[in-house]
Amino acid sequence: MKVLIVFAHPDGQALNGALKDLSVDILQQNGHEVHITDLYEKKFKAIADKDDFLVLKNPDRFNYISEQYHALKNNTFVADIVEEQELVNWADFIIFQYPMWWTDAPAILKGWFDRVFSYGFAYGPGRYREGNLKGKTAIVSVTHGASDLSEYGESGIKGKVEERLYNIQHEKLFYCGMTVLEPFLFPAGADEETRLQQKKAWAKRLETILDETPLYI
Repeated sequence: MKVLIVFAHPDGQALNGALKDLSVDILQQNGHEVHITDLYEKKFKAIADKDDFLVLKNPDRFNYISEQYHALKNNTFVADIVEEQELVNWADFIIFQYPMWWTDAPAILKGWFDRVFSYGFAYGPGRYREGNLKGKTAIVSVTHGASDLSEYGESGIKGKVEERLYNIQHEKLFYCGMTVLEPFLFPAGADEETRLQQKKAWAKRLETILDETPLYI
């Protein structure tokens, strides 16, 4: 299996980096081919604008989605978008490793979706079960600041964690046709024993990850 890890944290030595490295180790031990795209290391441009295209279809009236479709058909995306789309095409399975900041993903990852999951490439005209990335599997691996998940849920002060992840899991990954697995949620504020147990649980999951039942059927 070909696995792409989309890594979105500014410090590769921090907790998210440790989880990324753990994923690489376990997946490679189980015979999988792994590639990492480190968005901060690449200084990936998060802003979707005219600079994403070598040639504009309509220089006088800029429509980003229309320009995306034109660029895909005419090979006029700039190099960093082409590189990321080639990695997505290469991958069978994609892991998104990132911290939850202000109840959402870092801006650099949102920009990655804006620019890379373009119209005609990731979706359009098909969407959801008929999205263009149908046949690929994805999972989000997220760290959050709580000591455990008790702060989330119906009675938790932070509300349902599913609501925090719906936008990326359902309206990006599933929208583009991907099979989406249950997320891995790591409580960054937990004690060391709990953190160690969580890492072990993630490593165990990775060994049989493709046997899991998808979130959306």
